Amino acid sequence: MFCVRCGKEGDTFNGLCTDCFLDGKQLVTLPHHVDLERCVNCEEFRIHNRWVPKPAKEAAEDAAMASLSAVAGMRIINVIVSSEEQDERNFNVSAEITGELGGRTVSANAGTVVRMKNNVCQRCSRQLGNYYEAIIQIRSGTKELDVNVRDETVRYVRDRIENMSSSNRQIFLTKVEEVHGGVDMYVSSTSLGKMLAKELSDTYGAETKESSKLVGKTEDGSDMYRMTYLVRMPEYHLNDIVVFEDDVYKLSGIGKGSGKLIRLRDLREMPVRRAQMSSLKVHTPHDKIMRATVVSTSRDEMQVLHPVNYSTVDIKVPANTEANETVDVADVDGTLFFVP
Repeated sequence: MFCVRCGKEGDTFNGLCTDCFLDGKQLVTLPHHVDLERCVNCEEFRIHNRWVPKPAKEAAEDAAMASLSAVAGMRIINVIVSSEEQDERNFNVSAEITGELGGRTVSANAGTVVRMKNNVCQRCSRQLGNYYEAIIQIRSGTKELDVNVRDETVRYVRDRIENMSSSNRQIFLTKVEEVHGGVDMYVSSTSLGKMLAKELSDTYGAETKESSKLVGKTEDGSDMYRMTYLVRMPEYHLNDIVVFEDDVYKLSGIGKGSGKLIRLRDLREMPVRRAQMSSLKVHTPHDKIMRATVVSTSRDEMQVLHPVNYSTVDIKVPANTEANETVDVADVDGTLFFVP
């Protein structure tokens, strides 16, 4: 093949040899300006149709490069981008491009102005509009929800949502509302509400129920529902001292289908089925367990000072228990027990 302009034989592009093809050719182009959307609420930027958190300078450079185009047949090898801020809403962005075309290394320059445009992303629009698809209701099984349990479960939900939202912008917590008997948490999706309700159930041994309410129609005409997930917290809490079948235990574990108990009188560990856990009665809440000063130790016993009357008491401990200055103890009907 030969060049239709100069007659040179060899590979051609649209009938032209590499030299003639490159003569006066603009190898790369950028538009006169690029508009970059910035959410006025979360201050994230929309690049490649995705909202991302970035410094404004970096976002402007990325937006410019997303609009870069090269001549057909050119393979871009390297791009060096620089930018200069005109003001808080405008950046001059320049690019030095190295590429390969027809077996030859070529270089080119291009520039544009990136203009920041204020907008509101869908997530913030929904949050600001109190959008939600599900409510997680935290309640107590027998009485007013304990304030510590309330704060702990709210913190659990907040932390889980914060972790998940870093990879999925559609996940958010709309609001937390204290109500008589507990707390309601409004979340962005039904699937999120269902997942968190199950996690709370597994973590705390809680009972869950769900109900739905028809709130309208979707764009395709299907019924649209809001879900409510009731999480009824049990009387007991992990590490509480509990009474079960006329004996006293420490609740040492809560799982999906069962729990673990440690009997205080002989420190024997035993499983308890989830169906049986409703019969657990709290003797001493975990945050009310006392500390006793250790006086002396032997292989499987300790002598401690009773934390109430300061009498010297012998208590049974696991063999070769490390001797600290104090240990956890529980007073059960006048008898002091070591709490592992």
